[in-house]
Amino acid sequence: MGRLEGKVAVITGAASGIGKASVRRFAADGATVVLADVDVDGGRALAEEVSGVFVATDVTDPAGVQSLYETATTACGGLDILFNNAGISPPDDDSILETELEAWRRVQEVNLTSVYLCCKYGIPHLLARGGGSVINTASFVAVLGAATSQISYTASKGGVLSMSRELGVQFGRQGVRVNALCPGPVNTPLLQELFAKDPERAARRLVHIPMGRFGEPEEIAAAAAFLASDDASFITASTFLVDGGIHAAYVTPL
Repeated sequence: MGRLEGKVAVITGAASGIGKASVRRFAADGATVVLADVDVDGGRALAEEVSGVFVATDVTDPAGVQSLYETATTACGGLDILFNNAGISPPDDDSILETELEAWRRVQEVNLTSVYLCCKYGIPHLLARGGGSVINTASFVAVLGAATSQISYTASKGGVLSMSRELGVQFGRQGVRVNALCPGPVNTPLLQELFAKDPERAARRLVHIPMGRFGEPEEIAAAAAFLASDDASFITASTFLVDGGIHAAYVTPL
């Protein structure tokens, strides 16, 4: 038996990157996975691959998020795990001197407000089940500053980190654990696009990683699966860094 056997998980941003790797990892560990994404074709294909359930979802829409959890509960009999992973990092989110209000608001809606909505409407289903695990994707930039700024992204992930800590404290005695998963730079299509578009900017990131490489989506998925499992039963309100040591580094090895 896998360590998520018998559990039902909802993963947002499920059709690509960390979400896609997590769908496969959760399913391999025995979970029934409900996939939420705006990418209908990608989401349906992946759901079919893992014998999961796909629900087309705009995570910034309150009614859509409510419907996601109601559909998941009806289809699967209850919920045990929320992995609130959807997020964006668009090119017009840059220095505070360059980023316009529309870009700021768009990133906040997808990266922070969506986590608020998923927790607001998802946690009651966990409480009805007698407890469960919430994993919110924050970032290592929530604990560090960067001169190559993505100001709204950074602020949104700081908000996710603080909100996760608050919820972990609030619901701990009701059996609901809430943790902020903080990945370092991960080898996803977004990062590959950065390399192709601006190799110098990308190289400035790589030099700060003690392990000398970017993370892989499967490594972040493994961390999420751990936090989702009963192996993490005494972990809540944590800043769970999976960043190759960036947060601890001053000078890295040559």
